Amino acid sequence: MTSHSPHAPHAEPDPYSFGSRPYDLVKEFTIALVAVLALTFALAAVFSSPDEKPMTIASWAKADPGDFTATALAELDGSSGTASYGPPYNTAADGQKLGPLALAKAAGVTHPIDAAQAFVLGPLAAAPQDPAVTSALSTYNAASADQQAKWTGAYSDALTKANDDPAKVTASDAFGPVPVLLGQLLQQAQTGSLDGALLSEGGFYQTDYTLPLLFLADGSDLAAQADAQHLSGDQWGMMNETGNFPGQAWLWLYTFWYQISPFNSSDNADALVWGTMAVLSLVFVFVPFIPGLRSIPRLVPVYRLIWRQHYRELQQ
Repeated sequence: MTSHSPHAPHAEPDPYSFGSRPYDLVKEFTIALVAVLALTFALAAVFSSPDEKPMTIASWAKADPGDFTATALAELDGSSGTASYGPPYNTAADGQKLGPLALAKAAGVTHPIDAAQAFVLGPLAAAPQDPAVTSALSTYNAASADQQAKWTGAYSDALTKANDDPAKVTASDAFGPVPVLLGQLLQQAQTGSLDGALLSEGGFYQTDYTLPLLFLADGSDLAAQADAQHLSGDQWGMMNETGNFPGQAWLWLYTFWYQISPFNSSDNADALVWGTMAVLSLVFVFVPFIPGLRSIPRLVPVYRLIWRQHYRELQQ
């Protein structure tokens, strides 16, 4: 009888001694792909998208014509958020600062936007209009800046007294052509043509949503919907998403700063948070070169807990 050492290597089994059968990998992959695609389309047709329906200029104008009209008037008279924003859209303000550094002003106006022309006068001039609107547009454009300001100021006061309901504003010569212009713009918005006009870039691809988004943001309805979905900045909005709480938790470190002083009350919060995160990121990058900080992993031996099996074997 031949004895075998317990440490002797075992002979490799003959692979041909086992049973085998043909297997068509391409066929199996094709079947799986078709099944998954069919299931995807079927579920999409039944349940649709889980996200909220997009808010458009048309849906806004139909749901709240008063807010739309008040916002359009603010664009026309230069008092809207976009008109007074500063760089990169205009020179109305210095923009965000980081200490004494005016970062936005240094970058300059890279996306010039004349709010009155972009949101009101331009779309009205680009669309076919009846003679009354054409005449009102010509009258407004021919007037001096002071006269335009008197018209928009008078209409703004009347609209405020009417709780932003243009139907309740009593007609007056003090308004000039402003009610006609805003009334026609409201009609264009409600029919959906204003959405297309604000997206028109003159090229084949219409992918620049800057103008419609800025127009919506200047109104109050978009902010109200964001608050309802807990998406605004003071509600940890950057890490939230519609229908999902708490959302992208990995963004908490960035969003956290907007909730505390002085960031939550500063007009330069974006620049300050960006600067703070830049400093913290540099600290992480230079950890191996910072005395004391680089010694924390050695002084706090968490690694021994993670590799406990390894150190247990070393002690045997």
